[in-house]
Amino acid sequence: MANEEQNPVEEQQAQPVEEIQADDVVNEIPEQSAEMADQADAGKLAAELAAAVAEVESLKDQMLRIQADAQNVRRRAEQDVEKAHKFGVEKFANEMLPIMDSLERAIEAFGDDEALASMREGVEMTMNMFLSGLEKFKMEQVNPLGEAFDPALHQAMSMVEAADAEPNSVIAVMQKGYTLHGRLVRPAMVVVAKG
Repeated sequence: MANEEQNPVEEQQAQPVEEIQADDVVNEIPEQSAEMADQADAGKLAAELAAAVAEVESLKDQMLRIQADAQNVRRRAEQDVEKAHKFGVEKFANEMLPIMDSLERAIEAFGDDEALASMREGVEMTMNMFLSGLEKFKMEQVNPLGEAFDPALHQAMSMVEAADAEPNSVIAVMQKGYTLHGRLVRPAMVVVAKG
């Protein structure tokens, strides 16, 4: 019996040890599951953060592109307005050029006749006033006599042999050309020396 009595005591002593061990295991499981849950939450939060950062970068890129487009549109509009101011008189100036040509021909027609000297002088004054009026709007005359032929400003009407002139130079101007703010309005019609 003593063995029997010891056995239940041993059983009682053994039970609390087993219960403690079971309690420890039960207590460890929630801690581990809590750590796993925290890790899962951290992973989820990291993924959400990465997605948010990517979206912010995308929106920044879109904003920069929109700002650049707006600046380009504004710059183009300013350039268009500037060109309209500069070249708005181009059609009008083109219509005035035949008048200038007629005044030049009239002066040539007077020649050196003394009886017509006062008329010639009046036409010259009118032509000079007209030319200064054109220059106020940045309309400049192209008179390339003696200069090298430039196809950007001159239109060759013919080429002739000229012993006393440089090859490919302008030896006669049939009609003067004009530029407006540096843009060619009408090329000068010229005769060029052959080389």
